[in-house]
Amino acid sequence: MGPHPAVAAIRLAVRRVLHDVLNEHSRDHSRDHHSAETPVTAGAPAGRGTGVRTAPEPLVLVACSGGADSMALASALAFESRKLSLRAGGITVDHGLQHGSDLRAAEVVSRMTALGLDPAESVAVRVGREGGPEAAARDARYAALDAAAERHGAAAILLGHTRDDQAETVLLGLARGSGTRSLSGMAAVSGAAGRYRRPFLELDRQTARKACMVQSLPVWDDPHNADPAYTRSRLRQEGLPALEKALGKGVVEALARTAQLSRDDADALDAWAQQADASVRDEAGLLECAKLFALPPAVRRRIVRRAVIEAGSPAGSLFARHVEEVDKLITSWRGQRAINLPGRVVARRQGGRLVIRQG
Repeated sequence: MGPHPAVAAIRLAVRRVLHDVLNEHSRDHSRDHHSAETPVTAGAPAGRGTGVRTAPEPLVLVACSGGADSMALASALAFESRKLSLRAGGITVDHGLQHGSDLRAAEVVSRMTALGLDPAESVAVRVGREGGPEAAARDARYAALDAAAERHGAAAILLGHTRDDQAETVLLGLARGSGTRSLSGMAAVSGAAGRYRRPFLELDRQTARKACMVQSLPVWDDPHNADPAYTRSRLRQEGLPALEKALGKGVVEALARTAQLSRDDADALDAWAQQADASVRDEAGLLECAKLFALPPAVRRRIVRRAVIEAGSPAGSLFARHVEEVDKLITSWRGQRAINLPGRVVARRQGGRLVIRQG
């Protein structure tokens, strides 16, 4: 008798991602040793055979909060890694935002260790204030995960975001009016060199919770997830249920499909903007307003947004309204003053050029 359908679903999702990581790792290792006389065999036991150079087993980490989604992910990673030529570990981030958070983090480490994950560690972070509490916590968490990946030489970090999380992200993007890229939600692969992988984007939250229940995995429900002080919590507890009541079941699936369609469109427009960028700059590298004006708005605003981020504005704090104000320096020039942007970046129009610098 096979595993419960929920357990089978999460394991299959993780298995697919791990195969991708192994294939990429093998290709990278082969490329690094392309000039070697001996062939490269990924996954073969080191030191066996004659004249065979083996690729070291890659390390895959799971970001585990102790909640149902990440515990289901941790258990699937532990199970699948034992059948593949890779090592599996786990990281939990202690944000220090609740009393006893250090004890909870230590408990999560114990659970990861019991699953067979090694390394299994907790990282404490200090959460700032920029961008609001949710954005600040997210920035601190990803910085800690990036540092852990570098410290351990991890090939990838698995994140437990589900289809429900994707739907919430799309709705938040709609509420902010942030454009096609924001509506595309979370990518299955993101981060530097594709570090972050999200195996559960096509699985719902209930599947992960069911998988934990049938495996008797203890889970921790973060009280912040039900705290109405947080926008995502209100959306989860009130917004999505209200939409489903008004529109019927299937809203979450439809929003997830919207994310994928938007991502395809956004990728195409981003590629167009990247190609057009050099053609709208002068010899000094400054953006020429007349040439920018001739581009389609969707392409022009992407070039502007990238320029603002390159000048030092945090991407997570740069919203559509900021880019629109800068765009008016190109399309509705009336001698406006300079525009202050997140990250102490200032945009102004001078001599027909768009000048974007940290002030």
